[in-house]
Amino acid sequence: MDDGKPTGPQAKWWSRPTARRAAHPEPASGPAPAGPAPAPAAPDQAPPPPDSAAASAVQDQAPAPADEPGGQEIPRPRPSGQPLHEPDEYSTPPYGGPGPWAPAPPVQRPTPAHGTVVPPGAGGPSPQYPATNGAGLPAPPSAPAPADGHTPPHAQPAGGFAAPQPAPGVEHQQTQWLQYDPWGAPGQPFTRPGPPEGAEPGRKKKRRGGAFVGVLLLALVASGIGGGVGAYIERNGGLTTVELPQAGRDNGDRAPDSVAGIAASALPSVVTLHVSGTAESGTGTGFVLDGQGHILTNNHVVAPAGSSGDITVTFSTGETASAELVGKDSGYDLAVVRVRGVSGLKPLPLGNSDNVRVGDPVVAIGAPFDLSNTVTSGIISAKQRPITAGGEKGDGSDISYVDALQTDAPINPGNSGGPLVDSRAHVIGINSAIRAADSGGGPESGGQSGSIGLGFAIPINQGKRVAEELISTGKATHPVIGVTLDMKYTGDGAKVGTKGADGGPAVAKDGPADKAGIKSGDVITQVEGQRVHSGEELIVKIRAHRPGDDLDLKLTRGGEERTVTLKLGSASGT
Repeated sequence: MDDGKPTGPQAKWWSRPTARRAAHPEPASGPAPAGPAPAPAAPDQAPPPPDSAAASAVQDQAPAPADEPGGQEIPRPRPSGQPLHEPDEYSTPPYGGPGPWAPAPPVQRPTPAHGTVVPPGAGGPSPQYPATNGAGLPAPPSAPAPADGHTPPHAQPAGGFAAPQPAPGVEHQQTQWLQYDPWGAPGQPFTRPGPPEGAEPGRKKKRRGGAFVGVLLLALVASGIGGGVGAYIERNGGLTTVELPQAGRDNGDRAPDSVAGIAASALPSVVTLHVSGTAESGTGTGFVLDGQGHILTNNHVVAPAGSSGDITVTFSTGETASAELVGKDSGYDLAVVRVRGVSGLKPLPLGNSDNVRVGDPVVAIGAPFDLSNTVTSGIISAKQRPITAGGEKGDGSDISYVDALQTDAPINPGNSGGPLVDSRAHVIGINSAIRAADSGGGPESGGQSGSIGLGFAIPINQGKRVAEELISTGKATHPVIGVTLDMKYTGDGAKVGTKGADGGPAVAKDGPADKAGIKSGDVITQVEGQRVHSGEELIVKIRAHRPGDDLDLKLTRGGEERTVTLKLGSASGT
């Protein structure tokens, strides 16, 4: 049903204005007026022709002719300040096509997406930025609402289109969100607003540059101060003096049976020997036997001096004195030297090697590699260990046979001749030999190999007897049984040879063995109940006794075992 609305094409209030229609100034931004919306035109009113409507849109205040053809009365414009239509008691918006007298719709402000920065005051009811018209230009301020609540029609200057002026007292700023107008011209992207008019674009950059320079200077100053402080701390050891806690000095007393107590008691009696001869030289250790200046050491220590070499003794205090050879024996590997004109000598007490038990603590003192007054400790690892040392001459005259004490106290070249003492600082052995790791043969006495925990010492009981003989006569006697042994025999035991060393019989006539009934070819298997596995072991076991001692032997002859008893004879040593 047609309600008297024009049938021709009409401009929709939501359409973009065409080029023919001039842009109307928009009302000020803000909420829509709270008054009632203008009522639609009466049904009996005929709308003006399109041309007249366009003209009315441009010039709202132009006078209209009094009558139109057909005698229909055209409504005249109402005075300013009065509403165009009667108020609508239901406040129903005009959904019909409005005429040129209808007010322009308010500018719709887009709601920014979540997280978008909105300038201050953008969502308030009274922003500080003026509204814009359809072209994106600021609109003039709206007139105050009339008292009767009706909105007057748009006013347009009679002289044509005039550029609107910004509201007085409000600074015109180009804010992107507040200037956005869906009716305006395109080309307004949704971006952050640029600088306001009249602002200098380079000012922020200058400020940022100044701030960066300030931070850089501050960092340089801080680094310089830190470097200076660090250098001071490094050179002066810190800002304050550091004093670490420390125990006070004690009186230095130690238990007599401790290693320190044993060393303190024994060191004054231990000396270092420096021996030089025409062909070689060497270093060893010895210890004082009595107040007359007799010092006991190994034969292989003084051997380089020969008959015309020099022997120098250095005491633990650092004093030195020349020494002379009193006597030596290569079979026992022992020698005695004497110093003269030295007072205040402290003899080292002698113990009893028969009282030693496996596991007893011991201390070795010497000058390994010429490091005087070196103290090491360990235990007795074994007893009656048969060893042989020497043999450099090749004729067997320099071979020593020792029924030794074995210890794990470190012994090295230079320790030879030094004392092996017990927990009471009594001598129980004379350090003589070691088995080195690079040695495939027997124990070494003069090599330069280091200790692997296998050291051997001559029992002091044997050393005491030999030393007494050397001091008394200059020679030592060896106990013998009067037989020549077959040293090439590979069986178990010690076999009596077929001939003697001089070509005579292997069993000396009227000797101890001959008197006991021992014959050539007999194999001796035990001495005093101890098993014998070779000729060297038999010699070691015999030399562990004194000449004249009675000795029980067990032997095998023709597959039969026999036991014999003999009295040891005596032979001069070399």
